Amino acid sequence: MRQAFEEELERDSGFGAAFAAVVDSVPVVHLWGGLADSETGRPWRQDTACLMFSGTKGLTATCILKLIDQGKLSLDRPVSEYWPEYGRAGKRQILVRHLVSHQAGLPAVEPPPTAAEALDPMLMASRLAGQTALWRPGEAITYHALTFGWLCDGLIRHVDGRSVARFFAEEVARPLGLDAWIGLPAVVQRAADYQVNFGDVSSEETDILTRIYAGGGIVGERSVVNDPEFLRAEMPGVNGVATARSMARLYGCLAAGGELDGVRLVSPESVRLAWAPIAAGLDRLTHKPLAFSTGYEIQSEVQWYGPAVQAFGHSGAGGSVHGAWPQLRTGFSYLMNLMRRDDRDGRAQRILAALHSVLSGRAEHVPVRAV
Repeated sequence: MRQAFEEELERDSGFGAAFAAVVDSVPVVHLWGGLADSETGRPWRQDTACLMFSGTKGLTATCILKLIDQGKLSLDRPVSEYWPEYGRAGKRQILVRHLVSHQAGLPAVEPPPTAAEALDPMLMASRLAGQTALWRPGEAITYHALTFGWLCDGLIRHVDGRSVARFFAEEVARPLGLDAWIGLPAVVQRAADYQVNFGDVSSEETDILTRIYAGGGIVGERSVVNDPEFLRAEMPGVNGVATARSMARLYGCLAAGGELDGVRLVSPESVRLAWAPIAAGLDRLTHKPLAFSTGYEIQSEVQWYGPAVQAFGHSGAGGSVHGAWPQLRTGFSYLMNLMRRDDRDGRAQRILAALHSVLSGRAEHVPVRAV
């Protein structure tokens, strides 16, 4: 594992990364190295946290899963039963399962918000509630890069009364002891500085990226991803910050049936929903394969989650991957601060291939030892 990780660090000289894995509820791998800030030379340390982009959606999905487990939310009820305002503009028949699986038909806020407006999740949820869906519920799947978080936040506020960020902090992060946040507290001063590098992108792709991401200020003339205002806001689809060790612990808990170190997060029955497919197919806008359960990405033909047949979690734009292999009772996380264009990247997949190889050997021959 160390060899596989170090090879990726060498390819990304001048930047940093971390990888962690939890197997059978036991931390077995935690590796880190490189630079947390390439300009100052600040090294990546054991407790360095990093922006996860859409890895944040896995935190939000866990909140959805917990509300389902508590009997407060049902996948088969209309969103408008919980959130009456959402039923406007012909959306009364959209079910919760459509909203959490990127089938709501609301991939972008129209007209696009300013970067400052995007920092207000209640404003964004209200605007989406009044917006007309682009297609009938369940008719098509398109990745809701930013709007997924705002839609889930609006739903959870109406079901529970708390924002996604607060719900996650109180119901997930605190019980499990996670260094993971949706909205980075001002007192946390150990986040890595992020470098965005999409490389060469076609004009068609630029149009799609701008339409979906520009409202958050993530792409455009100047990216906001290192701005304190962006990191401290509550954007449940895109600005979560965490350590790799904590993300592996979260998914290690889910991979073990929803319990870790005596903390019962959700029931084993609810955990099964995390990898049960709700929607799969080609993205209507980008034409790339997608597969989702209750807000989590699930394994598809592109094997984004390594060689395991069964997997769920959520990746982040540019290359980070966080998830679980339920059959191997394994949770893992790969974080880095050099963001590359997703379809030209394979860092996490090469490391996960090494992990899977080790675990396959473990099952037949040798024990896994902590690194």
